[in-house]
Amino acid sequence: MLDYASLAALAAVLREGGFERAAAVLGVTPSAVSQRVRALEERLGAVLVVRGQPPAPTEAGAILYAHAERVRLLEGELAAVLPAIGASQPMLRIAVNADSLATWFLPAAARFAERSGALLDLVTEDEGHTARRLRSGEVLAAVTADPVPVQGCRTVPLGAMRYAAVASPGYLRRHFPQGVDAAALAHAPLLRFDRRDGLQARWAQAALGLAGLDAPAHWVPSSQGFVDGALAGLGWGMNPLPLVEEHLRAGRLVELLPGRRLDVALHWQHARLGARLLEALTAEVVAAARASLPQAPAATPPRGERRG
Repeated sequence: MLDYASLAALAAVLREGGFERAAAVLGVTPSAVSQRVRALEERLGAVLVVRGQPPAPTEAGAILYAHAERVRLLEGELAAVLPAIGASQPMLRIAVNADSLATWFLPAAARFAERSGALLDLVTEDEGHTARRLRSGEVLAAVTADPVPVQGCRTVPLGAMRYAAVASPGYLRRHFPQGVDAAALAHAPLLRFDRRDGLQARWAQAALGLAGLDAPAHWVPSSQGFVDGALAGLGWGMNPLPLVEEHLRAGRLVELLPGRRLDVALHWQHARLGARLLEALTAEVVAAARASLPQAPAATPPRGERRG
C-alpha cells in the first residue's frame, strides 16, 4: 500500500511549485516534506521529482501525482456526505487557455462553483499545450486544441474560437497606405502573445499566401492587452471576435481584410473518474461553450500554431 502522507507531500510539491510552499500548505517544515518525498522514492526505487525551480515530475512522479489528485477530489466529494472524514473543501485544477478565460469560460466556472461549493485552481496555458498538463497529471481537465484523448480521459468537442485580424484605423493608414498585401504585411509591426503564437502567420498564409511572416513583433502576453495594444496602434493582431466586435462596430478597430477570419477548434478533455464534481463542471463548460462558440470551424491551425 502507498503511504498517503508521503503521496500528499509529493502532490503538494508539484501542485504548489516548491518544497517550502508545500510545507506551508501541509502545515509542516520543508525538511519534513523533503523527507516524505525521499522516503516514497526510496520505497518505490525511482526518482519522482526533478529538483529545480519549479520542481518537475518524472514519468513515475507524474503517474503518482495524477493518482493523488484524483484521490483528493474523491475524498472531497465523500466529505460532503460524511463530514466526520474531515477532508478539505474539494478543489479541481483545470488548464484553460487565456482567450477562453477572457471570453466564455468564467461564467461556466462561476455557475459550477455556486452550485457545487467546490473551488477551482485555473492554470493558464496555450490550448495547443494544455493536453500536456493532463498527461503529466497536473490537472484533471483542460480546454485543448488536441482532439486525441489523453489516456484515461474523455474528449468533448466545444466549438471554435473565432479570431479576426484587427488594427486601429490610424495604424492601417500608416502601415498599409496602398492596402493590405504580402509586401506591406512583411514589414508592419504585429502583436504576438508568446513565442508559441503562430496565429498571425497562419492567417497571413491563408489570406495572402504568405509562406512565412517574419515581421517585427511586440510581445503582449495578455488577451485584454492584445485588444488594448491594437486600439493604441501598437500593432495588428489576431483577437478573439467576442473581445473586438464592439470596437469593430464603433470603428475603433478595423479588420485588415474584412471577413477573412480564422477558427481554432477547441475540445474539453477530463479524467474518466466518474466523479460527481467533474461531471458537473463538464456539463457547465460544454453548455457555455456551445452557447458561445461557433460550432462549425472554418479553418484550424496546425499543431503548435495556436495562441494562449
